[in-house]
Amino acid sequence: MSAVHLGAHVLSCPTRWSDVDENGHINNARLVGYIQEGIYDLFCHHATAVRESLFPHGFIIARHEIDYLEQLHHRPEPLSVRLTVERLGRSSAHVEVNVCRDPLTFMRARTVVVARDRESGRSRTLTPNERHFLSAFMPEAARTEAALAAATATAPAPTQRLAAASGGVPSARRPRRRCHASAG
Repeated sequence: MSAVHLGAHVLSCPTRWSDVDENGHINNARLVGYIQEGIYDLFCHHATAVRESLFPHGFIIARHEIDYLEQLHHRPEPLSVRLTVERLGRSSAHVEVNVCRDPLTFMRARTVVVARDRESGRSRTLTPNERHFLSAFMPEAARTEAALAAATATAPAPTQRLAAASGGVPSARRPRRRCHASAG
């Protein structure tokens, strides 16, 4: 169940006895599950996202950065999974997720969520409606900065300018990142 908070999306999330590990606290892998439940709730179940058919091809998680702040134990009171959007990229939203049970914050995460194109499986540009939706979950200063960035986003990207100047066509595919084993 999600709640309405100014500049944030909050999901009420119960802990489960099966989330507890041998040390008697909620397992860290399950805590990542709470982050993902919050992200999914915002992008797929929020009333506006559903009504306006936002993110029709879904999204992918590109990155999690997690700080475990306190040990979390199973209790009947649900957790609050609080999401705010820190910034918007061309195809991504940088989301801060706080997992709390008042008055404590047990975990803080920064997650990069990328809009996905179903056919290619690659990222796609956020639509103006998606940007508007996500900006409602930004702090006021970040919202103003995002609006300025969106206003200047109509200029062609550097690769498009370079390709146009050279008479070529910009490549539609970026090379895949390769894993290199370190010699050590």
